[in-house]
Amino acid sequence: MSDVTEITNKNQEFTGLVESLGSNGEGIVHMGETVFFAPFTVVGEKVKFRALKVKNRIGYAKALEILTPADERVRPKCPLFTKCGGCQLQHLRYGAQLKTKTKTVADALRKIAGIEAEVPLTIKSDSQFEYRNKLQIPVGVNRDGESVIGFYAERSHRIVPVKKCFIHPGWAAEVIRIFSEYMEKYRVRGYDEATGRGTLRHIVVRDVDGNFLITAVTASDVLPEADKLVQMLSEKFKSFSLWQNRNKGTGNAVFGEKWTLLYGRGKYAAHECGIRFEAGPNTFIQVNRSVCRKLYERTVRFATECGAKTAIDAYSGSGLLTAMLAKQLERAYGIEAVREAVDCADELIAPNKLEGKLINICGKVEEELPKLMAGQNVSETMLVVDPPRKGVDRGTLKAILASGIPYVAMISCNPATMARDVGILTGSLREEGSELKKYAGYTKDGCEGYYKLVSVQPFDMFPQTKHVETLVCLERK
Repeated sequence: MSDVTEITNKNQEFTGLVESLGSNGEGIVHMGETVFFAPFTVVGEKVKFRALKVKNRIGYAKALEILTPADERVRPKCPLFTKCGGCQLQHLRYGAQLKTKTKTVADALRKIAGIEAEVPLTIKSDSQFEYRNKLQIPVGVNRDGESVIGFYAERSHRIVPVKKCFIHPGWAAEVIRIFSEYMEKYRVRGYDEATGRGTLRHIVVRDVDGNFLITAVTASDVLPEADKLVQMLSEKFKSFSLWQNRNKGTGNAVFGEKWTLLYGRGKYAAHECGIRFEAGPNTFIQVNRSVCRKLYERTVRFATECGAKTAIDAYSGSGLLTAMLAKQLERAYGIEAVREAVDCADELIAPNKLEGKLINICGKVEEELPKLMAGQNVSETMLVVDPPRKGVDRGTLKAILASGIPYVAMISCNPATMARDVGILTGSLREEGSELKKYAGYTKDGCEGYYKLVSVQPFDMFPQTKHVETLVCLERK
């Protein structure tokens, strides 16, 4: 397969064959008993590598030369690919990207949960590039102290200067250009994380049906020459608002708590998946509208096919999917811990004529779900869980198992935590002390009293990147 010489030291060079791809899209190469992970390589390629780090038979390597390129390799569109940390798969043909993400989901279920599942090909995005409706870009300083706008390099907060990003539409390049000119002309400094000095920390833009919600995140109380920035933006954008968000924290959170509308309307009306809503600068909207539509419609179809009359949407966010469920079923409940998101979800009721059909609850899922279930006809209820990347918290999983609810649809952006949570709900993973271990008595249909896997379907919400969204449908045994 590859040169079996053992590589044990940093900076050693070697030649090997890429045998498979890891969960982050990196090539996997075996050298003796050491497994190397090498980004931006393709299965079947013979590659010359340099070892960057080796410890406990796990190594990380950099590709120096592709000696025999694979048929799936293509020339990346972006000249900053491999430097900017935004994309990991631009060197792969799109069909190969879909297969890679399918394998990532199947491998996670097998390795983490011990479940051998048939995973269909990842559902493609209508657009492979320019699909994002949201720009979130950091502003800082380089090593010479000059202000820069760009994306972080992989696993760092070093900003790679960017003028154009190919997974964003053309308006994003215009925003970057205008802010760059504004900062230079009016001497507005980028934020220095090391010293805590500087003004501008992030630029965040949301495209809402051609209306742009532009937010300047600052470390200062005042955005200098804001009226001049508005004038510069108005030369390019017909319909936009400019917000200032103040973030004086030292953590990784993009937004602080204080918002000020500097120009334009605070919110814009939009229409998605048959639901009318208004979006503000911090309203959660999936970044890929075409794939979001496919994912949510598939989820609603599962609810109708299983004969549910009521749906409970846990981690419901701003309530778009909850409203879609309410429109198709007799009633839908949303449970969300963030008050601002619940307020947005409540605003969906009147314009969509969902009075008495859409009920939103502000609180922690693990606390509110058992109380809500106590008053439901469980046999006619279906549960949706769409947690953050860390997955469903343990208290919620226990509440689901105790509820007796017959159907569960899980939406996940993290295959690893998805596989763990599915393992707990099907019984393939059991608590032993403080650890989770694979259960020897597990069968493909799930353990008695737990859930069985009905279907798994990945969606390519984020083309050109390692990320994949997955819908898992479960039925109680």
